[in-house]
Amino acid sequence: MGYSIHTYSPERNSPTGQIADREFTGAYDDPASVRAFARSVDALTFEFENVPSMAAEIGEGEGAIVRPAGAILYAAQNRLREKSMLSKAGLPTTTYRGVSSLSDLREAVQCVGLPAILKTAAFGYDGKGQSRIADDRGLEGAWDALGGQPCVLEAEVNFEKELSLVVARGEAGDFAAYPLVENRHVNHILDFTVAPAEVQPEVCAEAESLARQLCEFLGLIGVVCIEFFLLSSMREGGKGGRLLINEIAPRPHNSGHWTIEGAVTSQFEQQLRTVCGLRVGSTEQLRSAAMVNLLGELWLRGEPDWKELLSFADAKLHLYGKGKARPGRKMGHITVTAATAAAALEAGLAARSALQRS
Repeated sequence: MGYSIHTYSPERNSPTGQIADREFTGAYDDPASVRAFARSVDALTFEFENVPSMAAEIGEGEGAIVRPAGAILYAAQNRLREKSMLSKAGLPTTTYRGVSSLSDLREAVQCVGLPAILKTAAFGYDGKGQSRIADDRGLEGAWDALGGQPCVLEAEVNFEKELSLVVARGEAGDFAAYPLVENRHVNHILDFTVAPAEVQPEVCAEAESLARQLCEFLGLIGVVCIEFFLLSSMREGGKGGRLLINEIAPRPHNSGHWTIEGAVTSQFEQQLRTVCGLRVGSTEQLRSAAMVNLLGELWLRGEPDWKELLSFADAKLHLYGKGKARPGRKMGHITVTAATAAAALEAGLAARSALQRS
């Protein structure tokens, strides 16, 4: 689209650095290096949450536009701050309590109940930094397993499906939502996404309404993904809908990768549009789609045979350019579009299975 892209990362030859016009390398908490980077750009955005909010503050101090705002980044990178922000916005979440000690944990259990999930407040994703507590006998072990660091205790939720919604909001307040999608996880890591989700229309409307409420509350300019639990029935005897917000990601998200082939405007173009002050693009879905993740296990016997995968005519391969494969690491994905979501998923899983056999 004609924009020059600079990227900043602690590592050289990062996935974005491989295609950037200029690659800056330095620690995220090195003020001088971050300041030099900020001076080289007109606008700053983020690829993931685990970037010190200091970087956003430095960018703003150097006159760069920061989108989403640094305060949103700050809230999203800590589970307790994120839950508190969602509560202040009047949005539905699991029951939770902040925990700073073993005695706090014992008190929190009285409010939250058991079973529950104990999660580290910071630096948790793909199931990292969390422990399930089934009964009182597991309290001390769970606390020790997470290193005695600040945590959040969340009530365990019996849910029907895990859903997510990617939305974009521009500087003029223009708002657009992609179709609601269903996610399936294996070992807490996203395995595949099906778009659109097979849910009732009122669930889609509820998700979009909650997303709009969140964006307006935050004054967000950018792209955000909201992950939901779909409950099997209405909450509180029929009050309050069927969705609980699990977490948010103020950036393009793994569950939105299908939009590259499956929508008029991809989530990545939306990020560029919103950061650069353009209006939000169309989120119309072109065909039903499935996104299937490729994890590091596929590389255990060497580079996979991509010819096997690409023998499936509808399979589109995206590799991320990560230097080292390891089990559980997302190395790429496959997208398949088809007449139905079920057909797309069947083809995507078959294409990945061909890699596993080769």
